[in-house]
Amino acid sequence: MLNCNFNRKKPLVALVVPTGIGASVGGYAGDASGVARNFSKDFNVIVNPNVVNAACFSGINESMLYTEGWALTQFFKGHLSLIPSMKNKIGVIFDSGISQGILNVHLNTVSAVKTVYGVDVIGYEITSEPAKVEFFNTNSGISSGSVLNYKTLVEAGEKLIARGAEVLAVVCKFEEPPEDNYKDGEGVDIVGGVEAVISHYLTRELFVPVVHAPAFENINITKEIVDAKAAAEYITPTFLPCLLVALDNAPLFSREKREQYIAREDISSLIMPYGALGSSIVLDAIDANIDVFAVKENKSVLNINKNVIDKNGIIKEVDTYENCIKFLKEKFNEKK
Repeated sequence: MLNCNFNRKKPLVALVVPTGIGASVGGYAGDASGVARNFSKDFNVIVNPNVVNAACFSGINESMLYTEGWALTQFFKGHLSLIPSMKNKIGVIFDSGISQGILNVHLNTVSAVKTVYGVDVIGYEITSEPAKVEFFNTNSGISSGSVLNYKTLVEAGEKLIARGAEVLAVVCKFEEPPEDNYKDGEGVDIVGGVEAVISHYLTRELFVPVVHAPAFENINITKEIVDAKAAAEYITPTFLPCLLVALDNAPLFSREKREQYIAREDISSLIMPYGALGSSIVLDAIDANIDVFAVKENKSVLNINKNVIDKNGIIKEVDTYENCIKFLKEKFNEKK
């Protein structure tokens, strides 16, 4: 259903925090949500799932366009338009490697989210074979991984789309990650990188929004105090709720450009972490004369700053997200 409540009078910006790079803001469990919500007071905001996903919570609101990473890349290349949508029909893919007991916990979670939020989950499919996910940190410190059986995930997704699903959540079995400092608000989310890989692949192959949550066999909730940035992931046995809540009104995709759709030409600014400027969306934004802001307070394991890629001084550096908001508000007020 086309979202007629989307306020097109507000300027449009993109707030992106790449997954699995240990970003000091947005590298944990929805800890960039507050930043996104501050932007959304004055702007419509395209966000990648990593910005607002927080296990049993979601930072999404009606001024945000929840857009998966592969689709975001295509959007900035001008190859894809976003269709503001509401009450999407959601399908859920479950990896057959998940044990029955853990699957039951996730099915109860789906029922709870449907009851409380009224999301339209049309059904689920269990893959015909285990997906077999592996994850690791690379030598550069970012998280990554692989899936040995993508085909079984695609087949399950195709079945759900044939049943009427417009967007998909996928839950794969993950082995327990090694002990690290993530719970202390330090380091890199070791499973985040391969989650992005899964979402990118399935979104590209199926051309519908797809986001991923891991399923662990050990669902014991910690009784220790953990860092606030990671806390959302330590108080719930499943990370599925944030996906369902955000997919409810996630924009759909089109290769066409129409007046009611959102195209690259509609966006004014791209906001990125300071050292994470090496992605294609930054280069494509520059080519399209879209302002790019690098926020110094958001550091990561990456060190690709404007000095590396911006020979013409186009990228603007700002100290904080708050200052970026102030700058943009002044800029748009001058245009009125």
